[in-house]
Amino acid sequence: MLRIAGVVLPGQKRIEVALTYIKGIGRPMSNRILTELRIDRDKKADALSEDESGRLRSRVERETVEGELGRKVSMDVKRLQDIGTWRGMRHRKKLPVRGQTSRRNARTKRGKKKTGLSGRTTLTKT
Repeated sequence: MLRIAGVVLPGQKRIEVALTYIKGIGRPMSNRILTELRIDRDKKADALSEDESGRLRSRVERETVEGELGRKVSMDVKRLQDIGTWRGMRHRKKLPVRGQTSRRNARTKRGKKKTGLSGRTTLTKT
């Protein structure tokens, strides 16, 4: 059982894939780290030696991952809102930020569709 940056990596998976369980590390960064440390990508996470796991742990600590990454992203969004940029305003209004159409789509971001007349349905005679 390998624990890096507060995350327990799955031991039955290849180390290349197991590293992606850490927030902030994807496949490209995982490959870059493993080639830098000269660790075989096909090796299982449980099969790493103490030396390899120690080197891997110290290398991942140099990256911005997990809680530190989340703090950085939220501070960046807060900074955009404070200086009053367009993106900051879109974040504040909970609308799509990256230029997507929001007139008909964007239900995930905007929430459930609101109906007129305070949600009441009007009865019609038949």
